[in-house]
This record gives sequence, structure tokens and C-alpha cells, in this order.
Amino acid sequence: MPTLETTVDGIKLPNPFVIGSGPPGTNANVVGKALEEGWGAVIIKTISLESSKVTNVAPRYARLRTASKEIIGWQNIELISDRPFEVWLDELKMLKDKYPDGVVIASVMEEYEKDRWVEIIERVQATGVAGFELNFSCPHGLPERKMGAAMGQSLEIMHEVTGWVMGAAKIPVWAKLTPNVTSIAAGAEAALSAGCQGVAAINTILSVMGVDLETLRPEPTVEGYTVPGGYSCTAVKPIALRMVKECAEVIRDKFPGRSLSAIGGIESGKDAAQFILLGGDTVQVCTGVMKMGYDCVKPMQDELLAFMAKHNFETIADFKGHSLQYFTTHADLVRRQAEAKAAKARPKAVVAKDGEWKGSEFVQQSDALARG
Repeated sequence: MPTLETTVDGIKLPNPFVIGSGPPGTNANVVGKALEEGWGAVIIKTISLESSKVTNVAPRYARLRTASKEIIGWQNIELISDRPFEVWLDELKMLKDKYPDGVVIASVMEEYEKDRWVEIIERVQATGVAGFELNFSCPHGLPERKMGAAMGQSLEIMHEVTGWVMGAAKIPVWAKLTPNVTSIAAGAEAALSAGCQGVAAINTILSVMGVDLETLRPEPTVEGYTVPGGYSCTAVKPIALRMVKECAEVIRDKFPGRSLSAIGGIESGKDAAQFILLGGDTVQVCTGVMKMGYDCVKPMQDELLAFMAKHNFETIADFKGHSLQYFTTHADLVRRQAEAKAAKARPKAVVAKDGEWKGSEFVQQSDALARG
């Protein structure tokens, strides 16, 4: 009978479904709700040492809908947590006490200063969190301080900062990568070569949701103005699948044994299965929770288990990365198609080489070689 239990970087998870960093993990109350609903782990909303520099605005979301009003795209201009760091330390300790078996991972972001990174790592890991996710990928917040994607878009800086963290961390560390680059594979290699246990991909894609044709203002509009924001939800899934595949290939070829947490438009067990088939150890859901609620994890688990049972997979490891083998080059596709056409044109029973003769088809093969 299949099981969703899995162990990633030494962290035991009841299932691979993880709350992604963002509003669904914005305080201890909602983190506790997620754990009680059965999520495998929760990554809290990104925290930093100084919440005073974080001021959110409203509205800060814009949504793309189909003609039938289904939400398929979601843009946000939301910043990292605006709650005081000391409050977070207290709540993380409380969560550890209240949910000793619950897996809580801290998403952290800091400026380009070694002392600040070392301090946040040392103080947060003392609360008992299971691991860290380094936010190298927020696409719109505090770029003037080289934070978020501004850091992740520099391979040298990301490698250096990951190295600082690994010098202080005593628990697993994942680097969350930005998709707003030419090569996310290069980003994965830069972070992993600095020693972190894994990477997470992808964060949101920098976007402009649209322009209101009545007001002529781009959305979401705050006092008539806006900024580009992060795009998520169902519509990003094909892009996320491609980037997860590229990160998985880097791990397979250069860093075997490292982990990959897959993110991008996951709203069902079937979505999760696809990301795991392309190399994900876990799957993160953030926008999906905002659309469907914390209890969406139950049908997602059921659907993933049904997929596993159908294909006789007992564990996540049984099919992780299975579909990577079916990617090749365009030149190889041309060759394969030519060979297939040639084989189809040749009568099935025609023997080309002595080794192809079959006792069960000897008469038919003889007839196929005869004229008249």
C-alpha cells in the first residue's frame, strides 16, 4: 500500500505537501491551523531582523480570470513579514512546544552583510525550527538593499551568502531560487556548490497583471500607481515545471543526494505528481491555499495516493525524477522519428538480420521474403 511519508535532508515528513512561504504562514495561529489540517510542513512568511523597514499597501493582489471567472493567475506586491523579529522568535518557540512533531521551516532574508545573516540564522535555529529556506527570490521587495531577487540574480553574491549561512547553520538549508534569470540551473549550481542541502524553485515571476481600460492605470492600483509584482497560480505551472526539471538535472548530474522543493501552480495531487516526476522531493503550495483554504491538502493527498496506487509506486522515492529520462535534444527527436517511420514502412515480418528470425513466426517471415 502506498505511503506519502518521506524523509528529506533528515527531516521526517508525514507527506510531501508543504505550505510555501507567504500569507498562509504569516503567524503562529495560521501555522498551527496548517499543521492541524495535515500539511507535511509549513514554511513561515519570510522574516528579517528589522520589521520596521517593511510597510505593505492595499490592494496588493491582482487576479487573472478566465471567461468563466476561474482564477488562473495571481499577482502580488506583498512584502516580507512586517511583524517584529522578537515576536517571531517567541511564536516559533511556542509552535515547537505545541506541535513537537510538526515541521516548521523558517524563511529568512537579510541584507548583504555577513553579520546580519549569521545573527538571524543563529537566533532562529535556537527556537527549534526544522530547517531554513533562504529567500533569494522575492521579485519586488527591497531591491535597493540587495535583498530577495536582487541577491539571487547575482551568482557570486548568492554563493557567498549561502556560504555564510552554512558556516552558522546546524540544520538543513534550502536556497529558494528566482525564476527571473536567464538560467535557473546556474542559480541552483551556485547555491548548491556553497554547501546547502537543497534548493526550492520557483518563486514568483515578475509581472504586470494588466491595465484597466477605463482608468488607464495598471493593476493593482494604489493611489493611482503600482509596481511590477510576483506572478503565481495555475498559469505559471508550465514554466515552473521546466525550471524544476532544469534544477533536478543539475542535482542529478553534479550534486547527487541534494534535495529539491518544487513550487509553481500546484493545486491538486496530479499537479504534485508531475513535479515529483520531474525531480521534486516535496511540493510547495501557497497561492492554492489562498484560493481553496488550508483543507485543500486532504484531496491533494488522496489524489496523489491514487496516482501512486495506479502505477504501483510504494513511496515518493519510487517515482521521483522518473520522467527526466524522457528529455532529449531536438536532433535526437528527428533521428528517433526517422527511425520510427522507416520501421513502420518495412513490413513487420520482414527479416533484416539472421538474429530476427523467430520460430513462432517462421512461416510468415519466409513468406514476407518471397516474391509471388
